[in-house]
Amino acid sequence: NMATQTSDLVQRDEHYYAIVDEVDSVLIDDARTPLIISGPVPKGDDQMFNDFKPNVEKVVNAQRKLVQGLLLEAKEKIAAAMSGDSEKVAKYDTKEEGKKPLTAEQLLEDGGLSLFRAYKGLPKHNPLIRYLSEEGIKQLLLKVEAKYMADNNREMPKAVEPLFFVIDEKNHSIELTDKGIEVLTGTTQDPEFFVLPDIAAQLSAVENEEGTKEEHQEKKDTLLQNYSIKAERVHTVNQLLKAYTLFDKDVEYVIDDNKIKIVDEQTGRIMEGRRYSDGLHQAIEAKEGVKVEAATQTYATITLQNYFRMYRKLAGMTGTAMTEAGEFYDIYKLEVTEIPTNRPVIRNDQNDRVYRTKKEKYAAVIQEVEDMVKAGRPVLVGTTSVEISELLSKMLQLRKIPHQVLNAKYHQKEAEIVAQAGKTGSVTIATNMAGRGTDIKLSPEVKAAGGLAIIGTERHESRRVDRQLRGRAGRQGDPGSSVFFVSFEDTVMRLFANERIVKTLDKLGFQEGDMIESKMVTRSIENAQKRVEENNFGIRKRLVEYDDVMNAQRKGVYGRRQNALKGERIGTDIANMIYETSLELASRRYDGGFKEFDEAVRKSLAIEVPFTEEEYAKLDPNVMTERLAESAMHTYNRNKQKMAEGAMPYIKEFVEERGATGLVGVPVTDGRRMFNIRCDIKEAYDNNCAPLTKQWEKTVLLSSIDKAWQEQLREMDELRKSVQNASYEQKDPLVIYKLEAYELWKKMLWDMNSKSVATLMRGKLAVPDYEEAKAAEAAAREAREQQRQAQAYAAQQQEIRREYTSQTMPNPYANYSTTRDSYPGESAQRQAAQNVNRQQAPAKQPIKAQPKVGRNDPCPCGSGKKYKNCHGRNL
Repeated sequence: NMATQTSDLVQRDEHYYAIVDEVDSVLIDDARTPLIISGPVPKGDDQMFNDFKPNVEKVVNAQRKLVQGLLLEAKEKIAAAMSGDSEKVAKYDTKEEGKKPLTAEQLLEDGGLSLFRAYKGLPKHNPLIRYLSEEGIKQLLLKVEAKYMADNNREMPKAVEPLFFVIDEKNHSIELTDKGIEVLTGTTQDPEFFVLPDIAAQLSAVENEEGTKEEHQEKKDTLLQNYSIKAERVHTVNQLLKAYTLFDKDVEYVIDDNKIKIVDEQTGRIMEGRRYSDGLHQAIEAKEGVKVEAATQTYATITLQNYFRMYRKLAGMTGTAMTEAGEFYDIYKLEVTEIPTNRPVIRNDQNDRVYRTKKEKYAAVIQEVEDMVKAGRPVLVGTTSVEISELLSKMLQLRKIPHQVLNAKYHQKEAEIVAQAGKTGSVTIATNMAGRGTDIKLSPEVKAAGGLAIIGTERHESRRVDRQLRGRAGRQGDPGSSVFFVSFEDTVMRLFANERIVKTLDKLGFQEGDMIESKMVTRSIENAQKRVEENNFGIRKRLVEYDDVMNAQRKGVYGRRQNALKGERIGTDIANMIYETSLELASRRYDGGFKEFDEAVRKSLAIEVPFTEEEYAKLDPNVMTERLAESAMHTYNRNKQKMAEGAMPYIKEFVEERGATGLVGVPVTDGRRMFNIRCDIKEAYDNNCAPLTKQWEKTVLLSSIDKAWQEQLREMDELRKSVQNASYEQKDPLVIYKLEAYELWKKMLWDMNSKSVATLMRGKLAVPDYEEAKAAEAAAREAREQQRQAQAYAAQQQEIRREYTSQTMPNPYANYSTTRDSYPGESAQRQAAQNVNRQQAPAKQPIKAQPKVGRNDPCPCGSGKKYKNCHGRNL
C-alpha cells in the first residue's frame, strides 16, 4: 500500500548505487513488464467474468468449428492445386457462364486465403501448426499475409470477413467481428448489448437539443454512465476471449493450490504474487473454474528501466550480455566489458538438428537421451514449458529411463535437483533457465565419458537464454556438449522465420523422420532470433519512450507526496495550491457573470468574494488572484487556529488528568466526510496542537494526491490504447500521446488542487466546544441522578401498595354453600361480624401525593416498558 507515515517508506530518498546479479535477466528480459502496486477497489467482487463465460465459450466453439472447416478446405484446395491434375482443379470450378475456367494458380490462391483465415482465427490451433510445417505451406501463408497486409491492411477486412473474431498473436490482441458479436449476444439480448456507442457523437447531439444547461448535463451524465457500463462489459468479454485463445494451461500459467499462477516465459519458474493486470487474470480464473479474485486498481507503477535509471551508479554481472550491449548502452548508458573465462571452454556446441514436426523432434530427443545415458554421461534437457517437460517425462517413463523433472510445479527443489544433475547416467528435465547460480559437479568418470550433455528441445526467442542453457556445461574447463533440436512447429519458427528460411528448408526437402544439421540452418535460425530480439528491443524502447512521459508526471506527483509525508514543505505546497486555485478561478470566463464567479469561489475556496461586483468588472486577473489567495490564506489560518484551540482543552485533560500517551484519534470533518486524524498526544500537548493541524494537512493532501494519481494512471492507460489508432492517419502515436498527456496532467493538477483546497478550507473539529461539552456533561450527570432518585422513590411506593393490598380478613362464611336457605337472624349476625372486622383492621396510612403515571407512559423504574406492562401490571 501507499505509505502514510515516513516510517512506512521502503525506498530511501536517494538511490546511490545498485549492483545487479544476472543483470541481463533483470534489465532486459523483465523490462517489458512494469512494476505495479495495486490495491482493492470498491465493489471489487462485482465482476462479470462468470456471467459472460457461456457467451464467450459459444463464440470460441463457433470459431473452432469454422477454423476446422477452413483448414480442411485449405488442405483440399492446396493439394488439388499442387497436384498438377487438371481434373482435380476443375472439381472446384463454379462453371459460371462468361467466366474462364479455374486455373491451378487461382485455386492455390483460394486455398491460401482459407489457410490465412484459419491462421487469423486460431493461430495456436494444433492441426494448423502441424500443417504449416509441411513443405511449401508456410511459404504460401506468408505470401497471402503480405498481400492482405499491403497498403496498411487495406484488404484485410475482406480476408477476415467470415471469422467471428480476429487474433493478432504477435501483439496479443483480439477483435470481434459483426458475426462474432451476433453469436456473443444471442437472440435474447439487445443487439447493441456488446457494442460500444459513439459517445462523442452522442454528447455532441445532446448539445444541439433544446433544453436548459442542467437538462443537458443530466442527459450527458446518463450517456456517460451507460457508456461506462458497456465499456466494462466489452472489456470483460475481450479478456475472456484472450484467456480462451492465447493463454494455455501449463504453458503461460499453472493451477497450483486452486489458484492461477503465472509461469515466467524466460525462466519457466512460478512468479509468486504476480497477477496479469487489467482483468486478464480474473478471466483465466473464470475459464479454469477457480475462484475469481476481487478486482484491483493500480496505485502506482514504474517501468524497470526508469526504476534502475534512478540510481546514480548502476552496474551488474552476467555471463550473457554481449548480444544486448547496444541496449545496455542505449537505455542505461552502461558499457559491457567482456571478462575472459578462467579456463578455456572446451564444450562442443553442435549445430541445430531440424525436424519437420514436433513429434519427430521429441522422438529424436528421447533417442539422444538414451544414447547419452548408455555412454555414461549425465543429461540436462532444457524445455520451454511445463507441458513439454511433462510430455518428455512420460516418454522417458515408457522407455524406463530414470529421471528428475524440474519445472514450475517443482521449483522449490531447483538447487537440490540441479546440484545432482552431474552424476553418471542421471537425466534431468528442466526449464532453460534452471540452475543459474548452481554449480553442477562432475566426477572423474563423467569427465572421462565426455562431461554433461545439454539437450535443448526448442530455440528460445532470445539467443541469450539459449546460451545460458549451453553454459550449464563446460564450466571451469570441464568437458561437455550442447545441441538444440528444432522443428517447423516451434514458436520462433512459426512466428518469426521469414520467407527466405522457409524457402531454404523447403529446397533441402526431407521426408518424415529426416533431420537437417548444418551451419547454414543454425545461422538462419539465429538470424530469426536476432529479429525477435530487435523486435523485443523495439517494444522495450517504445515502452521507455512512453514511460518517460509518465516519469515526468511521476516525479511531480511523488515530489509533492514526499513533501506531504514529511511535512517539511507542506505549508508552502498548500499556499501554492491555494494560489493556483485562485489563479484558475480568476482566469476563467463565466457566462453567468459575477454570480457564477461567486458560486465557483464559494465551492472551491469556501470564502466570500473579497471584492464587489463593480470591482470584479474592472480588476486585473492578477490582482484578483492575489486578493482571492490572500483572503483564502487568512481564512485557512484562522480555521487552523480554531481547530488547535478547540482540541487543546481535550488534549490537556487527557494528558494531565488521565496520563495518556501515544497516538490519539481526533475526529475532523469537512462537512461531508469524517477523518480520523492520528497524532502523538504528548507532542500535541507540548506544542499547542500544532502537530494535529499539520497531521490534518498531511491526511488531506495524501488522500487527494493518491486519488488523483490513481485516476490519472487509469486515464493515461486508456490514452495509450486509444492513440495507437493515430498510425492509420500516418501520425506518430507517441507525439499524440505526449500532447494529450499534457492536457490530462493539467486537468489532474486542477482536480488535485481544487479538491485538496476545498477540503482543507472546510475542515473543523467534529467535537463540541470543550466548555459547552463539560456543561452538557454536568447537566446530563444531574439528570441521571434525578432519574435514579425518582426510580428509587417509585419502587418504594410500589412496595407499600403491594403490602397494603395483600392484607385481607378471612370470610366467616367461607365453608357454607352459596345455595342454602337463609335462617332467621342471619342478616343481623352478618352485620355484627362486619363491624368486628372493621374494628380489627389497621388504620390506613396517609399516601403522599406524586405525579400520576398513565397506563401507556414509560414506567418510572427505567425498564423502558410501558407502565401497564411493568409495575402497573398488578394495579
